[in-house]
Amino acid sequence: MSGNQRRALRVGLLTFFLSVFFSTFFQFAHTATAYWISALLLLLVIFLGIVFDLIGTATTAASEEPFHAMASDRVVGAKRAIQLVRNADRVANFCNDVIGDICGTVSGSIGAALVIDFVVNYQIPQYRNLLSILIVGLVSALTVGGKAAGKSFAIKKSSVIVWRVAFLLEKMGQIKNRGTKDGKNKKARR
Repeated sequence: MSGNQRRALRVGLLTFFLSVFFSTFFQFAHTATAYWISALLLLLVIFLGIVFDLIGTATTAASEEPFHAMASDRVVGAKRAIQLVRNADRVANFCNDVIGDICGTVSGSIGAALVIDFVVNYQIPQYRNLLSILIVGLVSALTVGGKAAGKSFAIKKSSVIVWRVAFLLEKMGQIKNRGTKDGKNKKARR
């Protein structure tokens, strides 16, 4: 099996498990909450898909040069930003394809569940098809419109977006490492 085939297999498996996780989480959240909270969850999933699409696009549009200058000034996140830009194809694949497609699928299933709940709770089966068409149209419009607006913004502000993502990843890594070190220190003291 070639490297590209292994990578495609890994991405496929990652997508499967993330889809199952997110679908399960949102199905449980949907069944245990009020109708308006489920609608907010739907908007959250759409927004998450737009944000990750923006990150993937910004990474492919950014160049390394500004981050080399920042790294020489020891700006937090600059080295991570260089790594993101150097691996732009993988970052974009993960953000745009894996997370973006998962959010699209999950938002579709949440939208369908909302229509079914609404039809059953208000006993209006004659409007099921109309509501379904309207929800699909609304979800599609928000997703595609948001991603279209996000793409032009991501291209114009690619360096800023990549640096902010890198900064956030760097800080999260520091917090994770601090927790790991604290755990090791507690074990060493015992």
